[in-house]
Parts: sequence; structure tokens; C-alpha cells
Amino acid sequence: MAYIPYPEDLNHPDIRDLANQIKAERGGRVNNLYRMLLNSPPIASGWLHLLTAIRQQSILSGKYREMTILRIALVNRADFEFTAHVPFALKEGMSQLQIDQVNDWKNSLEFSEVEQAVLAYSDAMTLEVQVSTEIFDRLRPHFNTREITELTATIASYNMVSRFLSALNVDHQEALKLV
Repeated sequence: MAYIPYPEDLNHPDIRDLANQIKAERGGRVNNLYRMLLNSPPIASGWLHLLTAIRQQSILSGKYREMTILRIALVNRADFEFTAHVPFALKEGMSQLQIDQVNDWKNSLEFSEVEQAVLAYSDAMTLEVQVSTEIFDRLRPHFNTREITELTATIASYNMVSRFLSALNVDHQEALKLV
């Protein structure tokens, strides 16, 4: 159970327009993450804009985006986020075997050189915050500056997402009747 309540009325005048925008941009519903964020409409709005840019407007391959999101969710013990992104990862081209092995990617033969570079960068940003030149240099041959910027923003943002979900103990979708 979440530590603080979700707004009860998504049709309340203070949040109705934003809730409708979230529904329009997120598959016709307001998931529990956004329901929790709607406790602060300005934060929910900024969050929506940032994550929409990352998920829907970047040129970074969706496979790399979802791979890094899954890895971050595992590292940060954000089960909600991992479960939510498995279908996206499959849709973007990750195999089920890669999903099963992303937690132990260093010992897996399922990840290409570029995928290993992405996962190493994800781990460095998530676990160390600082990124060594060696790890960063593994990315350079595979990505242009825009893609590196988008990958970095994705990793930073999904660390924010997983930590928000975990800190407030946001419920899995199945636990609550969705609006």
C-alpha cells in the first residue's frame, strides 16, 4: 500500500485537464505513478513532459532505452518499474532471455558489445554517479552526441522514476482498480 493517498477524484478541476493529458499520452489511462504525481500538479506536468520526450521524442533506439530502464529498475529494486517495462522491452526487440539475464549481464553471452556499453554506462550512472573515461569511451563508437545525451537523460530520469516509486511504495497496477 502506498505511503500517501492517491487523489480520489481525477475529475477535480485542479487536475482534470492534466489527468486527461496523461490519459491521452499514456494509453488512455492514468497509471499509479501518475496518479501519485497528481498530488502535485506542477510536478506531474513537468514529469509528463520530460518522460514523454524521453519515451516518444528521442532518436535513441527503444531497445537501448528499455534495456537501461530494466537494468535501473533491478539495481534500484523497483519491481513496479521492471514489471511495467517488460512488455515495452519485448516490443522494442529485447529477447526474453536478455530480460531474464539483464540482472547478470556481465556474465551473459546474450548482450552485444554496444548493449554491454549501454549497461555498463547505466550501472556507472546508477551505482557510482560518476562515469569513468573508460566506460564512457565504450559508448563513443556507437552513438552520436544526441543519442548519448538522450541515453544519459534516460538513465538519470529512470533513476528518478524508480526512486520515486520505491520511496512512496507506489502500488503495482494490479493492486488497485484503475481509473
